[in-house]
Amino acid sequence: MEKKERELIHYEIRQNCLIIYISQDLDHHAVDILREQSDRLIDAGNIRHIIFDFTENDFMDSSGIGLIMGRYKKVMFRGGKAAVTNVGNEIERIFNLSGLFKIIERYKTPEQAIAGLNEREAQNETDHR
Repeated sequence: MEKKERELIHYEIRQNCLIIYISQDLDHHAVDILREQSDRLIDAGNIRHIIFDFTENDFMDSSGIGLIMGRYKKVMFRGGKAAVTNVGNEIERIFNLSGLFKIIERYKTPEQAIAGLNEREAQNETDHR
């Protein structure tokens, strides 16, 4: 992986959540890298939920929307959910226009997302008993 690609995306696995910190524009080039690496991590680990952190990002094009939808479907088939954190005005506008907020949960921080996603999962398991 090139140095620029390492700077573009940082991954972290906490509990059963894959957190993807996106630090540059989420465009076609970034999406190709992200798709390959995130799918590998999801398939290799015990990943149930995926969290996209937009702290250092304020641009996403249609390929970014497709990436998020695809990863959402991937974890959904495992019984998981997807979330976004630290969403700025531009990313929020894109999520609202695309309808992504109807299926992707939003939290302020990755820590809140982990707690919220796992709490919902535990509640759903209790409801189905």
